[in-house]
This record gives sequence, structure tokens and C-alpha cells, in this order.
Amino acid sequence: MVSLDLERLELAQNARRSLERTVSTPDILAHLGTPGAVHEPFWTMARAQGWSAALVPEAYEGLGLSLGAFGGIAFEIGRRVAGAPFLTTSYAVIRALIGHGRESDRQRWLPALASGALIGSAALGAGHGLAHGSLRFSGGRLDGIAPGVAGGAQADIAVVLADGEDGPVLAIAELGPVRRRRFDSIDTLRGTADLIFPEVAAGVLARGREATEAALDVLAAQAVLCAFEQAGGAADLVERARDHACARKAFGQPIGAFQGIKHKIATMYGLSELARAASEHAALREGAPDFRQAAAAARLQAIEAYDTCARECVQVHGGTGVTWESGLHLHLRRARTLAIELGPAIVWEDILINTLLAEGR
Repeated sequence: MVSLDLERLELAQNARRSLERTVSTPDILAHLGTPGAVHEPFWTMARAQGWSAALVPEAYEGLGLSLGAFGGIAFEIGRRVAGAPFLTTSYAVIRALIGHGRESDRQRWLPALASGALIGSAALGAGHGLAHGSLRFSGGRLDGIAPGVAGGAQADIAVVLADGEDGPVLAIAELGPVRRRRFDSIDTLRGTADLIFPEVAAGVLARGREATEAALDVLAAQAVLCAFEQAGGAADLVERARDHACARKAFGQPIGAFQGIKHKIATMYGLSELARAASEHAALREGAPDFRQAAAAARLQAIEAYDTCARECVQVHGGTGVTWESGLHLHLRRARTLAIELGPAIVWEDILINTLLAEGR
């Protein structure tokens, strides 16, 4: 256990150093405002570091890391508000293929996803209670619209939950023929787009109740990585608020000496640490019967932590907090985007309640 902890710590420290060299606030600001923009130096570095292969089994040219081990890297990515969502979105496809794909599917797609040669995305209907009424599967083809897909502007392959002739279908499809309608959203670096499927050929991963359960499992795994990223963003905001409160003076003393500022930073710190702890706990429950429950709890805790820290950090900074150059608005944008990207809090509250009710039966 000690060696595992040391390995995870080293991975996270190396990730922090690499990100500090590659990603800066001016870099991200230069790409902001262009729908579908990607900070290519970050994505190039991520592939070179092997992060795209981290969660792919070794049998398919991956590194075979656990969700918890990669969580430390996701945490550091969140601290820097990195400029591409592909590690999380590709993981959704990886998770679906490992759990529900045929061996031929795994051999075909996993090595390419591991190298970063292909980018994956997921349209699982999180914001609509796991149902895409406008996306239908019939005769081996997908037709309709998958709205608001993170990474959809650049993805090469997607796993989708669609309405089939006899119930839900979890399918996988190449996106070459798909038309993309990019979003001019508050965080354009998430590559969000509507995917419009004009009778696109797709392979079936699961059907019926199995398809819905598989989609929930994939979403839960994505949510844990997202929670690590949100916890990392919250941690960075705590440090920035603390440093500013110690350096900025008013009435002859640091503003951090005032009770109102102390309370804000104490609240931020508490929420940040709870989000990190919940993420770690959920990652440790990977493969356990209560994994989905732990993932939902981590998701809810991380949404609250990142949202609150983003708002309060701006307040601690006062007028400088709302300037373009400060970059604090990057965290605000990312916090709001991640809060709804996998479905808003109310969806995850329902998932958590449903798992608790099922446990009590």
C-alpha cells in the first residue's frame, strides 16, 4: 500500500510539473471564445505523457492504471483549467468497451484511444434522465440528435444511449458522417457540440435494461474523474484566495486578518477537502457494489465545492477578481460547465437516492 501511495504521489507531482510548463493563464485566454478550440500544447503533452493510455488495460497497449491513480493527474489538470476534455470523454468510450464491447471491438478501438490517435465522446442522456428521445436506433443505424456532447466538436467515435425498437440501446459509432453544431458556450474549450446523426451505422454494446445500467456505470466512472478535476480547481482557488488575503492590505493590515475573509477561506478549504476525500473514496470503490452511490456522492460534493470556491475567490480578490487578466473567470466558467456537463446536481441526487433505496430493499 505504501508503494502504491508513493507511486500515485509521484504521478501527481510529475503531472503538476508538466502542466506548469505547458499550460498558463495567457495560453487559455488566447483560445477562449472560439467554439471547439483546443489548446494543442496541452493535448500533445498529455499524449506524450501517456495520459490517454492511463486507463486502458495493458493488453490493449495501455498502462492499466486504476481510477484512483489517474485521479491525481485529473486533480492537477483541474488546477490548471486545461484546454481539452478528451481524457474524460475518451474514458467513457474506453469504459464502455471494456465492460460491454466484443473482443473485436476492443482490439479495434482501444489501442487507438490509448495512443490518442482517436478521441472519444459520450452521449448518454445525463441531462434528460438517461433518455435521448430524439436519438433513435433502428436497423443497425443511429438517426437524430445527441445534444450538448462534451468533446463532440472534435471526437472521432462516440458511445451513445438511444431509443431502440424494443427499448434502450447502448451503441458505438464512428462520427465521420455526423454533422456537428458547435456551442458558443461560456467555456468553449470543452468542445461542446450537438451531434446530428443522419442514419449512421453503429454497433450494439447492450440492449434494454442492461443498456441503461451500462450507461449509468459509464457515467459514474466519468463522474469520478470529473470530481477529481473539480476538486483540483477548488484547491487552486483556495490557494489563490489565501495568497491574496495574506498579501493585500487594508487599514494597515492584511485583509486575511478580517473575520469575514477568514470565514470565506475556511469555508472554501473545508469544501475543497471534502470534495477531494469524496473523490478518493469513490475511486477506491471502483468495482464494488456501491460504486455508483459513491460516485454520485463525489459528484454532488465536487459541484458544490468548485462552484462555491469559484464565487468566493472572486469576492476575496475584490475588483481585481473580475478582470480578464486575473484568470479567475476561467475557473468560474469551468465550474459552471462541469456542474452540468454530466447532468446537473438534481440528476445525481436522483441516482444517489435510487441506489440507497435499492440497497434498503
